Amino acid sequence: MYREYLYLLATDKKRGFIAGILKIFLLILSLFYGLVVRILSFIYLVKPYRLNCKVISIGNITLGGTGKTPLVEFLALKLKEQGHRVAVLSRGYKRLDTRYSMLDARCETMGDEPYMLSRNLENVSVIVDKNRISAAKKAIRDYQVDAVILDDGFQQWRIKKDLDIVTIDAAHPWTNSAVLPRGILREPLSSLARAHIFVLTKVNLNPDNQDIKELLKGINPRALIVEAIHKPVGFYKFGEVRDNLLSPDEFTGEKVSLVCGIADPESFEKLISKLGIETTLSFKFPDHYIYSEEDLNKIICDSRQNGINKIITTEKDSVRLLAMDYRLPALSLVEGWTMDCYVLRIKLEVLQDEIFIKRIHSLF
Repeated sequence: MYREYLYLLATDKKRGFIAGILKIFLLILSLFYGLVVRILSFIYLVKPYRLNCKVISIGNITLGGTGKTPLVEFLALKLKEQGHRVAVLSRGYKRLDTRYSMLDARCETMGDEPYMLSRNLENVSVIVDKNRISAAKKAIRDYQVDAVILDDGFQQWRIKKDLDIVTIDAAHPWTNSAVLPRGILREPLSSLARAHIFVLTKVNLNPDNQDIKELLKGINPRALIVEAIHKPVGFYKFGEVRDNLLSPDEFTGEKVSLVCGIADPESFEKLISKLGIETTLSFKFPDHYIYSEEDLNKIICDSRQNGINKIITTEKDSVRLLAMDYRLPALSLVEGWTMDCYVLRIKLEVLQDEIFIKRIHSLF
């Protein structure tokens, strides 16, 4: 609860006298945090570690969901299509079990996003290790890769990058220019001068993004700016074959509940709405949320009371719910579950695809 309150303060959604006093205190902390970030980045960027392969970083400068993971999947598939041997390196944020190995690839050992990527990226190694240099060396040694993608790598100052891609949510870029904890910036906006490419994501939810582009050009006039959308490609039934996709027509005239534990639940709701699906209930949880049996039973109970027999969730949520030996029971094992649950499959589509891919290929 306190994390949510701090987020509301950082995004200026919380107002009032007490909130104003707290923001002054948070601003003081932000000044200290920003100084530490500047010192650390300066030290590590002086002589970063150079790997024996191409290094592409996909990251962001803010808290919250900006669409990094779909872009990682998009880029890994493009490189694979061009005959490159590529690995994705992730720290495995909020994984429950750190005793991970490639032979024990599960949601709880990898984390939800890396595990989802490993399921969607056939013949692409997804390596989880807090130490990205160690992970990269393993990828080169064991899988003979010629390129690695650093998932959430913009703040990986220790590694020399051939390409730094920063994703920015066009619908919610940033409320103010303050770093944590007064704002949602991980680094000062001036740090965007390091980027080679900016990808404005979710532009279908905010087509009017000229102000963002002008700001980015002012900070970094040499960087390429492209736009991308999160494109729904269909639904698959929870726990069944993911290639058997259903159209939104499956939900015509139906009452549905939405269930998600992601950083930007509003974008999920808007995507569903744009597909013409009417949402009766929406259950929103924090990003990477670990569902309890109590949570799931409440979802079931409330849905039934509203005459709902279909539930839609995100792909990231589905891998957490499907993990059979997770700390909590799988959705399909909850007593009394008789409803149909569907997973929305989305893919990232870069609108300036040709120029973006040309820039990627220029590395090799």
